[in-house]
Amino acid sequence: MRVVGFTSFGDPSVLSVADVPLPEPGKGQVRIRVQAATVNPGDIAVRSGAFGPMLPEGPRYVLGWDVAGTVDAGTAGFAQGDHVVGVSDWLETKRGTHAEFVVLDAAAIAPAPAGVDLVEAATFPVNSLTADQALDLLGLAEGQTLVVTGAAGAVGGYAVELARLRGLDVVGIGSVQDEAFITGLGATFLPRSEDPARVLREVKVDGLLDAAVIGAPALAAVRDGGAYVSVLPPATPPAERGIRVETVLVRSDGARLRELVALVEQGRLTLRLAQTFTFDQAAQAHELLAKGGVRGRIVLVP
Repeated sequence: MRVVGFTSFGDPSVLSVADVPLPEPGKGQVRIRVQAATVNPGDIAVRSGAFGPMLPEGPRYVLGWDVAGTVDAGTAGFAQGDHVVGVSDWLETKRGTHAEFVVLDAAAIAPAPAGVDLVEAATFPVNSLTADQALDLLGLAEGQTLVVTGAAGAVGGYAVELARLRGLDVVGIGSVQDEAFITGLGATFLPRSEDPARVLREVKVDGLLDAAVIGAPALAAVRDGGAYVSVLPPATPPAERGIRVETVLVRSDGARLRELVALVEQGRLTLRLAQTFTFDQAAQAHELLAKGGVRGRIVLVP
């Protein structure tokens, strides 16, 4: 089968398409014929070598955290041909979804949203789970106030919607052109600036989800004793003023993914597809995401 991967860290040019053996599912696992898989910031971080000693150079790494496709073998509670979405615990298994087939634990997948094209369905599993698990780490109570940086981004947008469903008041920081989108999700809009610390000092809230990876300056928005969650380990700042600092590393959770699928079907989570690329165009997909400003998800299709 064909996969997108690399054997040395670097810029997008290190990516290549290779043929590898078809994986076989074990007990409690499902093989999925991949129809679509997103390119996430985590893929860029891994490819560039940002994870350092966590990922030694040498083997062929196949990227990709989430997937939408059809069950192909080892059904484990699913029927062959079922449309499913799932998440790979990539940092643990290195089982990338940028492949024609991927084997995942049955506990990591859920039925795809009814009536949603699989390419579009691929856009939400990792990002919605990341947002949901970040909110769990923040541990805010109904009525408290949350700031989300990058509120128009993939994780940020879901964080706003899920936080509002939890009864939180949300301040969303984003670019001026995203104001209508962010307020439409139910957040109070705050424009970002070239001096994020200045903007963030103007608010004092109970918690902050740093989806824009601002880092230490974002702590300025959090009250003493509040909570802060980073989405990228290298950018997680040290704690100060009694603020609890956490890093969210998304983990698969098929049961919760089923609940998020239901929210998609109810129209309470907004799916956004930016652009699709073939496996042979993977480097272009990475380049586009790295430029920033992409609204919606970039998706690879075999």
